[in-house]
Amino acid sequence: MTSLAIEQPVRVISTIVPANVSASRVVVDQISKGFGSVQVLRNVSLEIEKGEFLTLLGPSGCGKSTLLRIIAGLEQQDIGHITIGSRRVDDIRPKGRDVAMVFQSYALYPHMTAAANMALPLRMRRLSKAQRLPLIGRLLPETTKIEAEIANEVSQVAAAIGIDHLLDRKPAHLSGGQRQRVAVGRAMVRHPSVFLMDEPLSSLDAKLRVQMRSEIKDLHRRVGATFVYVTHDQAEAMTMSDRVAVMKDGEILQVASPVEIYAAPANIGVAEFVGSPKINLLPGLAVDRRHININAATIAVNVDMPRGCKATIGIRPEAFQIAPRAEAGALTGITRTVEHMGADLYAHLDVDGLTNPIVVRLFPEAVPNLAPGQRLHLTAQPERILVFDESGVRISSAGIASMRSVR
Repeated sequence: MTSLAIEQPVRVISTIVPANVSASRVVVDQISKGFGSVQVLRNVSLEIEKGEFLTLLGPSGCGKSTLLRIIAGLEQQDIGHITIGSRRVDDIRPKGRDVAMVFQSYALYPHMTAAANMALPLRMRRLSKAQRLPLIGRLLPETTKIEAEIANEVSQVAAAIGIDHLLDRKPAHLSGGQRQRVAVGRAMVRHPSVFLMDEPLSSLDAKLRVQMRSEIKDLHRRVGATFVYVTHDQAEAMTMSDRVAVMKDGEILQVASPVEIYAAPANIGVAEFVGSPKINLLPGLAVDRRHININAATIAVNVDMPRGCKATIGIRPEAFQIAPRAEAGALTGITRTVEHMGADLYAHLDVDGLTNPIVVRLFPEAVPNLAPGQRLHLTAQPERILVFDESGVRISSAGIASMRSVR
């Protein structure tokens, strides 16, 4: 009976990294793609800088994996162009695009050892069909020399990602994290200028995902190649990326740094998708240039608006502060449920006049005896309140013209 390898502690990536890895800029220009009557991508444009770690983030079915496969050459776009480095690669086959892809399923050959899996792309590239034959190939000129060079390169990469002691094992004898590193190593041995990763951590357990996030980010820093990473997990996107492209329904909603995506979302779609618990969205009406009425409370905001404009107010759960008593600008609610999360406490409150409860993130020591049924008064600093116009676009002082008065 075959036994699975016990997961070992993740080893820190060593400094042994192939020196000839380069990086390329990737330009996605007006890409559209449909499958039958279903339009998957709609005029998507994106510039990924040389050596950047960019993550495509969005829900299942938003088109992020399709876009990645188009960059790799595994799918053909209907219209638009892909440029990698200085070459337009629309008509170039995947093997000629100088990219390497790590799949969600790892796609390892079960009958091959880890070393053989990692060596496969080099053997296909450097050995002729005859040289790859099991018996005759070894007798042909240069075969032994090339095989030795490949084995040496595989060994170096395996040491770099901490799996040099696993090279003789087959996938069935490896844990999920080890198989994931073999898949990454198989991509690394090609020394590509662009790494494409399609949700490579989704099949790992929560603890190992956290460890592998750090390891992949460290790998990017050491290798210096361009990374394009696909995920629906906002924690992966926010902790690993230089920039994040948030996608929905085949379109890119915003491309920005993780800090900007969270603190200054371009629209309600981005604000709702990024952040856990989700942002609180409250309907409001401007009563003057700096105040919005929400139900019975009038709160101060940090944007200018004409009186009578409808708006949606976004307040992150951690932006709320507890007021000792009812006061001007405070929202009052009755606690429905309390979730103790260790270092944090999430309180769900019913506020009169609002359809959905609001969620507040608190420190447990601030409300040690909080229980359902208690009344809380909440305020928020104006600079921590996001304001969206009627179309869902976040507004600032310069965005007055985008708002429509209802007077």
